[in-house]
Amino acid sequence: MNDEVKFILDSTKEAMQGAITHLEKKLLNIRAGKASPAMLGSVMVEYYGTPTPLNQVGNVSTPDARTITIQPFEKSLIGEIEKGILEANLGFNPMNNGESVIINVPPLTEERRKNLVKQAKAEAEESKVGVRNDRKNANNDIKKLEKEGLSEDMAKNAEVDIQALTDKFIDKIDAMLAIKEKEIMTV
Repeated sequence: MNDEVKFILDSTKEAMQGAITHLEKKLLNIRAGKASPAMLGSVMVEYYGTPTPLNQVGNVSTPDARTITIQPFEKSLIGEIEKGILEANLGFNPMNNGESVIINVPPLTEERRKNLVKQAKAEAEESKVGVRNDRKNANNDIKKLEKEGLSEDMAKNAEVDIQALTDKFIDKIDAMLAIKEKEIMTV
């Protein structure tokens, strides 16, 4: 295998791994029953006029399975933290006790669970599309090399390798989705 083909395969694998990493982050934000600081990973808070991730303006913790508390580094941020949580549209109703923000995580209804599964499936499908796009780009690069003199056999072998990579990453996405789906539907 020549260096150019190896480079294309390596960069394709890296790009596909990026789709997996992105999906892992997205699935972390989809809650599955018990409270977790990751549920608030997408919350941004106005901090001196700059949107800032919640975990950079306060400590986020889970004292029990149904509660998330946010202890702001500055008490003046309590209102902004509440506003940020509401604007993130996560279905949470934040309350404050003057010292910290408290979120009671309601138990999931059957309908909400089904919606979360749909959301997880949509994220997984988006990742699959990313992997397929990476495959298409790699195959186009191989075709360009073939026009520049790469042997037909090497090009075919590279395309087979690219398809094998694609299948491996699609299977990984399906496995991640199955785990998340089970996690969401477990009462």
